[in-house]
Amino acid sequence: MRWFLALFCLCMASVSQAAFTETIIRKPLTATPSQPAPLQPLPARSASQPLIDKVLVLKSERRLQLISRGEPLKTYRISLGKQPKGAKEREGDKRTPEGFYWLDWRKVSDRYNLAMHISYPNISDAAKARRDGVPAGSMIMIHGTPIDEQYPEWYFHTLDWTEGCIAMRNADMREVWSMVKDGTMIEIRP
Repeated sequence: MRWFLALFCLCMASVSQAAFTETIIRKPLTATPSQPAPLQPLPARSASQPLIDKVLVLKSERRLQLISRGEPLKTYRISLGKQPKGAKEREGDKRTPEGFYWLDWRKVSDRYNLAMHISYPNISDAAKARRDGVPAGSMIMIHGTPIDEQYPEWYFHTLDWTEGCIAMRNADMREVWSMVKDGTMIEIRP
């Protein structure tokens, strides 16, 4: 009976935080490519693809939005650090930072598929950590989900499981990778 209750609770938890990708069309768009963009350090933006000028992360809603000309274009479900409340204060606190940063470089990751680096710590983060006498931390990324036979992708998607990074489904990460160029601003809100 206990295993049935545990299975029921797990099913309800995954359904209550169901995965979503929301497309908001506010201006006419031409057709988008049907295949994902090839992996390259700096993807070329086609004329039919809208320019993404900002990435907005709403931690309390577990959403990442791609902003084009001040309007949300696409929204994705994300996972955060294991301690999601509050801004990152030091290395190892398992929190996701809050503030304004840049997506400054990217890599293909053996562990997390695709990954885009967030320029944490910024000047104020570094100053606060220095005042507190602790290391600020680094290597905060937006990345995909591990491919693991024991734990499938859906298992990670409804949990806050990272060490402070922002995680997405791999299909969503491929889309963000192809639409967002290096040097794009990212704002992370509580």
